[in-house]
Amino acid sequence: MGPGSLQHGYGWRTAPVNYNKHAIDFILNTRWEDLPERVQHQTRRCLLDALGALIAGHNTPVGGLMEAMAAEQFPGDQARILVSGTRVSASGATLANGFAGNALDIDDGYRPTMGHPGACVLPPVLTAAQMSGCSGKAMLSALAVGYEIGTRAGLIRHATYETYHSSGSWGAISGAAAAGKLMGLDAGTLGHALGAAEYHAPIAPMMKCIEVPGMGKDSIGWGCMVAVMSVVMAQKGFTGINPIFDDTPEDGWVASLGKDWEILNLYFKPYSACRWAQPGVDGVLKLMREKGILPEDIETIRVYTFEESAALSTAYPENTEEAQYNIAFPIAAALLDGEVGPGQNLPPRLMDIDIRRMMDKVSIVAQPRFQENFPARAESEVEITTRGGDVHNSGIMGARWGADCPPDDGELAEKFLWLTGPVLGKEKAQGLKNLVFDFDRAEDLERFFSLCIK
Repeated sequence: MGPGSLQHGYGWRTAPVNYNKHAIDFILNTRWEDLPERVQHQTRRCLLDALGALIAGHNTPVGGLMEAMAAEQFPGDQARILVSGTRVSASGATLANGFAGNALDIDDGYRPTMGHPGACVLPPVLTAAQMSGCSGKAMLSALAVGYEIGTRAGLIRHATYETYHSSGSWGAISGAAAAGKLMGLDAGTLGHALGAAEYHAPIAPMMKCIEVPGMGKDSIGWGCMVAVMSVVMAQKGFTGINPIFDDTPEDGWVASLGKDWEILNLYFKPYSACRWAQPGVDGVLKLMREKGILPEDIETIRVYTFEESAALSTAYPENTEEAQYNIAFPIAAALLDGEVGPGQNLPPRLMDIDIRRMMDKVSIVAQPRFQENFPARAESEVEITTRGGDVHNSGIMGARWGADCPPDDGELAEKFLWLTGPVLGKEKAQGLKNLVFDFDRAEDLERFFSLCIK
């Protein structure tokens, strides 16, 4: 073998530093015991949060539609779709679980990539875990590796394309990394899987879905399926392009794998809404709490924000995707209900007349001062004018549960039970929550998957 090549004939271009080899070595050689304690703990938290979003997402219209599609178009018995327990092929289960994972837009995110690493990684991991019969430690290790690969792949993807492409465009690579690790691929085969995933990933222009929301959203469902398909194809001899990591414009992005753990720099979401709208939600809730403002007191609500946030719709939503990619709807729903979740983003509350009347009071103003900090920070400022003529200002608001002020374990557990209790029942949801926080001790995943089925 010459320089820049690995076993089974897989070759990369010779470069001063072979970042593809570095990434693949990290994927295959990282064990649970290698992870710092903080990273281990965060990985369990990420599993809990992404799993909660996925389970709740199966109760959405797109969740039901894609489960039916998987059963019809991808029959088989390799893996189960969560909640229903329906057995389909590996690609079918990953497709259905992938769409569910981001269906409510309440899953974690990573600011520099403007996307959702957890929802891209967990569905392929769930499928690969069922096919490989792995332990809790092995599944958690793959999940952690997937997050680290996803954050780097996302940075490189955005740096090499002018158009803002959605999470599935780089999430397919992270999902293939995690699934390939669990499926026991060697270095050469994994290289082909990563290349195939990059090549076949959805190249989805995100802002078009902001302008006219559809069920494709962040293209995560398709990206997840591509991830698992790429692993299976590579196992059968499919050859891929050179993976993305040698394309990095910044050495540190890939060289830092195993040193800088970006899983510690995620944000979590307390609301089922686009992250760009959430500073506005927190702003109105802050003013209601601190100033004693009641919904009936409000004359107007003005939100000052960055351009991407201002691009979110203010029109009445007709479906949950339109509600999630809306800035006026979550603000109005939070003012009236004190929360924004499945209870607000799904019928009948989705089309409630009181929420729509409150939406009419919301106006959005884009200002350069907020653009300067985006995407590193998503910030807004809210101004409420009361019927009596008083004007109250929230000050500059960042979205809650960011990397600099993350939720504690209790808050994440409360969110998980809020999302999963109505789907699985309180007893199963509680049991699943307890199991996840002790997941590295699970020798097999039989009980885990049984608790994920209604």
